[in-house]
This record gives sequence, structure tokens and C-alpha cells, in this order.
Amino acid sequence: MRRFLKPLLFLILLLPFAWLLYAVFTENLGANPVEYLLHELGAWSLRFILLTLLMTPLRRFSGWSWPLKVRRMIGLFAFFYVCLHLLVYAGLDLEFNWPFLTEDVLERPYITIGFLAWLLLIPLAVTSNRVMIRKLGKRWKSLHKLVYLVASLGIIHFFWLVKKDLREPLIYLAIFIVLMLFRIPGKWFSRTNKVSVPS
Repeated sequence: MRRFLKPLLFLILLLPFAWLLYAVFTENLGANPVEYLLHELGAWSLRFILLTLLMTPLRRFSGWSWPLKVRRMIGLFAFFYVCLHLLVYAGLDLEFNWPFLTEDVLERPYITIGFLAWLLLIPLAVTSNRVMIRKLGKRWKSLHKLVYLVASLGIIHFFWLVKKDLREPLIYLAIFIVLMLFRIPGKWFSRTNKVSVPS
């Protein structure tokens, strides 16, 4: 069963992309297709980032080893969806008007925050392989703690974007807070003291 875990997870993580492709080809994107795509891609990006943060507490409470084995794949898919989110914004919304894009990044705070989150994800994606893990050693864990900042920026980006209906970003914020609480040192947050895993 473990042999099929990663291929199966790969297919599952592709499902949102496949669904969006289907919606594009069937013209089932609602009254504002670009806005719909931006929302869905951004939301899935944030969901997958939070899912990567779930893997460590899941490992600690369950004792299973597989959560840490699939964490990098989930993180890379999060980066994939963030890149698609940015591509739709730059390509479909702004039609690759680079001066407008630069102006948006510099002058609209929620765009600035989102762009910064994407930039911080780049080194995490580039170093998400065994070669870089070996080369960086202990520095790899420190570098990949940037994911906490990325998740925070993603949630702030979402809050500033929606402005009025805050229900969805509030759910993501609550999940993020709980996942961060699991990382507080102490016996009551861990199933066992004998398991030591990176955050």
C-alpha cells in the first residue's frame, strides 16, 4: 500500500487543477471567470500550505511515518497552485502589462503581501529535494520554517482581498493558529516524547 501512497496522493492533489481545466473548457466559470480562477487557485494554494503544516502534528499524534514522506510533495503542489494563481493574475487579469503589475505590487498592499509570499516560496520549492537537504544540513530546517511566514502572509492577503465576507479567511486563520499551537513545546501537545521530527 505504501508503494502507491505517493502516486495516489499526486493524483489527488491534481484534482483541483483538473476540475478547473474542465470548468475552463466547459465555460463553467461563472459571471467573472478570471475572478473565479484567481479565488480557486489562491484558496487551494493556502489549503495545501496548511496541509503541509498538518503533517508534523499528525506524525506526532499518530506515530505514522508517511506524513513526513509526503510533506514535500504537498508543499510543491502548493507552490504550483500559487504560480498558477500569479499567472492568471498577470496574464488574464493584467494581460502581461508589466508596468501595471509593478505598480500593483508597489502600491496595493494585498498584492504586495501576496507577491512576497510567492517570493518566499521559491527557495522552499528549489530546496525541496534530497540533494539540497543533504547540502544544507541543519540550515534546511531553518530555511523551511519560512513556511510559517508564507502561511501568515497568505491569510493576510486573503483577508485584505475579500474585505467584507471574512468567513473563509477566518476559517484558515483558525486552522493556522491551531497548527501553530501544536508546535509549542510540551508534553500535552505530543503523543510521545520519544519522537523527534522537524517542524
